[in-house]
Amino acid sequence: MQHVKVVKFGGSSLADADQFQKVANIVLSDPERRYVVASAPGKRFPEDEKVTDLFYACYKAIGNEEAFEQIFKKITDRYDGIIEGLGLDLSLKAEYEAIRYAIKSKAGRDYAASRGEYLNSIILAKYLGYDFINAADVIFFDESGKYDAVTTEETFSQCLKYHERAVIPGFYGSMPNDTIKTFSRGGSDVTGAIVAGVVRAEIYENWTDVSGFLVADPRIVKDPPAIQVISYRELRELSYMGAGVLHEDSIFPVRKAHIPINIRNTNRPNDPGTFIVSDKSKYPDAEKTVVTGIAGKKGFSIINIEKDSMNNEVGFGRRVLTVLEENNISFEHLPSGIDTMSVVFPTAALDNCKNDLLEEMKKEVEPDFIEMHHGYALIAVVGSGMVKAKGTAAKVFEAIHKMGVNVKMIDQGSDEMNIIIGVEDSDFESTICGLFEAFFAKK
Repeated sequence: MQHVKVVKFGGSSLADADQFQKVANIVLSDPERRYVVASAPGKRFPEDEKVTDLFYACYKAIGNEEAFEQIFKKITDRYDGIIEGLGLDLSLKAEYEAIRYAIKSKAGRDYAASRGEYLNSIILAKYLGYDFINAADVIFFDESGKYDAVTTEETFSQCLKYHERAVIPGFYGSMPNDTIKTFSRGGSDVTGAIVAGVVRAEIYENWTDVSGFLVADPRIVKDPPAIQVISYRELRELSYMGAGVLHEDSIFPVRKAHIPINIRNTNRPNDPGTFIVSDKSKYPDAEKTVVTGIAGKKGFSIINIEKDSMNNEVGFGRRVLTVLEENNISFEHLPSGIDTMSVVFPTAALDNCKNDLLEEMKKEVEPDFIEMHHGYALIAVVGSGMVKAKGTAAKVFEAIHKMGVNVKMIDQGSDEMNIIIGVEDSDFESTICGLFEAFFAKK
């Protein structure tokens, strides 16, 4: 039985003709790379515009004929330049006209946004000599706009029987009324994961412009190494804390099917990248790693509540959370003691409050003391190896002490996979650097 690899290429990997050639070399170098998911062209240089953004602008310009045509010409020039650079005998004139008419006829914002992937996939299929499968014909949403896994798998499986090798546009599918619907988060990543799940791929390769995930933010620490192997659970923890990794919403089909993901660099195809797996025990070297990565984000507020014997007051915590719920605030952490409770939440959530949050809290729980502070950051030290390793917490706090940082909050998950520290925003970068030095710097 032949193994199958599904490969997804991001916008930077398909930004121009030169990048297309790199992609083709990668795909055609391995006969197991049979199904390719393509994104819309990304930026070729920092000041450049993404094609998807141009399509959004096009949709916004409906009714302003001059502006619409100027933007639309930027789009067609971009694709025609790729076709010319690849020396392809291909014209997209009919496609351009159909898209122009549909957008002007208000086919929808999602339709306009999806055309970047659609056109790019037609070009890539032609260049590779692969079939083209329109995602709208095989990926479906239900009446509520939720992804319809059952219909998709049934239809897609039947379709693939007639396509041994194919390119599928990422980012979109279709509604029951045949209108286009886009995925809200990590669109092309979702499509790649769906295809990998349907074909029961041996591996799902996600090609981008970095050689895998880094153990820490390179904007804060110098030359952080790439993570070689990370579990789906560790990925969830790091992505939740703001690390630049795939969001779990974008990979649920492959996670469910236990298909490993390999994050690779289109510009450095020989780099091994990062493997995302269900079970790290199959990777002995990865099992020896105590901490997998460090991530964090700023912009949190903390409400500190004190009340004697609150632990004996049935429903105290529920009443605190009810006040948050009524103000549409989702909490991040709830550190507590016998007579104290703290609520950590994003400061931006206060924009939802119509009333004074502290006054509502006082009325509801009648505390002895209550206060709110802003300007905090949360930092997570994540690693499945922390469960077996002794002294990890001591090492974390020794590193923070060396940086002269005052810890405002400490929390550890029940699975012992992460330690979360709250510090002032002004200490965020130095804390990250201290933790990186303790766990990853070469001695």
